[in-house]
Amino acid sequence: MTADARNAAAAASSIVELAPADPAPTTAEPAERPDDALAPFVPDLQTVFLGGTFILLLLAACYGAAELVLPIVVAFVLMLVLQPAVRFLQRWHVPRGLAAALLIIMLFGVLGGLGTVLSAPAASWAEKVPAGLPKLQERLKFLSKPIAAAQQFVARAENLGSEAKPVAVAIEGNRLSDRLLSGTRNVVSGVLETILVLFFLLVSGDTFLRRLVEVLPHFKNKRQVVDISQQIEADISAYLMTITLMNAGVGVATGIVAAACGLGDPALWGAVAFLLNYVPILGPTIGVVIFLLVGLLSIDTLWAAFLPAGLYLAIHMIEGETVTPMLLARRFTINPVLVIVALVFWYWMWGVPGAILATPMLAVTKIICDRIQSLAAFGHFIEG
Repeated sequence: MTADARNAAAAASSIVELAPADPAPTTAEPAERPDDALAPFVPDLQTVFLGGTFILLLLAACYGAAELVLPIVVAFVLMLVLQPAVRFLQRWHVPRGLAAALLIIMLFGVLGGLGTVLSAPAASWAEKVPAGLPKLQERLKFLSKPIAAAQQFVARAENLGSEAKPVAVAIEGNRLSDRLLSGTRNVVSGVLETILVLFFLLVSGDTFLRRLVEVLPHFKNKRQVVDISQQIEADISAYLMTITLMNAGVGVATGIVAAACGLGDPALWGAVAFLLNYVPILGPTIGVVIFLLVGLLSIDTLWAAFLPAGLYLAIHMIEGETVTPMLLARRFTINPVLVIVALVFWYWMWGVPGAILATPMLAVTKIICDRIQSLAAFGHFIEG
């Protein structure tokens, strides 16, 4: 237990000692039978209905206010990762505000440096793609007949019982540039909001936890809140740090494979593999497609063109099916079907950042449900 958490628990204990004891029941309650502990929890239908309505309204608010809510959620997740580092620097007598500022500068400095280094090779490959499309079509011409047959079948199904009508197309100028400008402005404002919220979250420390402990009426609830908070911080920070280290290993191995296969710009492909691995299942699938297309564009021999995608898939299978489950199995056992559903749902809600945050948010939900009796059944359902 950390020093801040011990202080919170001590505050909870002192508050309970000062508070008046709960009045004794006027009537004697029957002793709990052994079978009662094993009896399933029967929820109140009105409570379930109100809880479901609240969740739906909360999700609608998160969708409508995504530009405001998403940076706050990202800042909270980053706070879980950086909080142990802040405490470590505090033990070396570094002021909390200075420690938070140093960690944020290091984090976003590394991200900005990687973006600057990789922007040039990414731009060069973006220029190569249009010129290489004829070559790619020539090498994939064996797929033209099945694709044409599928397109013809879909066209017949769409036109069945109806006649094709001409569609008026309105061409509006400067719409692409307006969207790019708007997207850049949203990204910059989101990053600035994330940095601001993250800084004050790190500086405040366990202030919100202490205030929550102080307002709860019973010592049992106080200890439960402290336990949930500690477990979320420990598990999510361990998960993200482990995933980051494993993704870095995947990126290094992919860069070596790209250099050995003659793709060029191995640092770029290593960074692509590193970033895609943050999105479980869907990210590596997209990576296989990317490396397949890049291999077909860059390598003349047909069998060798499939080699980068095959080696990348082998690296992912070793990491995703052996190493990472072995390291995280003690902390995280989540139903893979729910992981896929969460990925699709949060990608629809918030795009790529939502897909990256889907698994941590599902893990947080499981931790909370496992420690609240009325939600224990839902936590068991999430478990793999």
